[in-house]
Amino acid sequence: MSRPPSPTPAPTMIQTFRTVRATALAAIAALGIAAVVLAISGCGERSGLVEGDRASPVALQPGPEELWPAWYTSESRREGVMASGRGEPPAPLDRAPKVPKDGLRGVDPMAVLKADPRGRPLTRLPLIHGPGKAGIRPPAFHDLTGDGGPPEMIIAADLENRRTAVIVYSVRDGRIVPILYTTGSRLAVEAVGTDLVTRGAAVDGAEQVVRYRWDGVRLSPVRDDKTYKDTAPGARGRAGAPGSRGTPGPADGAGGTS
Repeated sequence: MSRPPSPTPAPTMIQTFRTVRATALAAIAALGIAAVVLAISGCGERSGLVEGDRASPVALQPGPEELWPAWYTSESRREGVMASGRGEPPAPLDRAPKVPKDGLRGVDPMAVLKADPRGRPLTRLPLIHGPGKAGIRPPAFHDLTGDGGPPEMIIAADLENRRTAVIVYSVRDGRIVPILYTTGSRLAVEAVGTDLVTRGAAVDGAEQVVRYRWDGVRLSPVRDDKTYKDTAPGARGRAGAPGSRGTPGPADGAGGTS
């Protein structure tokens, strides 16, 4: 005996079922989105900055520190800088005074110059305390090796020919060692972190900035920037317009060996 055929669902019931299913799916999707939003907002509250929180300290890059401000602003800075050459490693000064516990601050700079064959000719000049005449500027002290020890002694002498000699002395194994010798015209000298920077004019008329950095043996030039202003057609750089050039390495000219 055969069964009677199952009744076909009414169209109204099918439509109602689809509506209920769509509503349920939409509710589930809404709950999922809400959960994600709450998770994101919760993470923001845990790891982000909120009003009243203290921001983490930011490490700032060191800015230029003028070692002789009066000379830095002098209008007599001209005619360039000559960087020291590489040559042999600098040797300790044989007849230099003993270095006290507080480092080179406790040493007579004239005694150091007299013990240095390159610095000895400068001792004929008087000590000066301002720009405008020949003489030896007050010594400046700054950490240029970054070893955490006493700072280096920086001596600058203005010569009669409008040039300036800059010598840097450091203490190595308890002895005084010259680690830089450079010359220029009434140089502006500044320290940027543990780097030494000289500003002057090159022999070709460009404004020149040379940056020196401790290499474990001496202060070596690591950057030589030249800026040409008011150049005439045919001059170096871009003809007829201001230009600049930056090249790593020593400055133009032949300086002495540290």
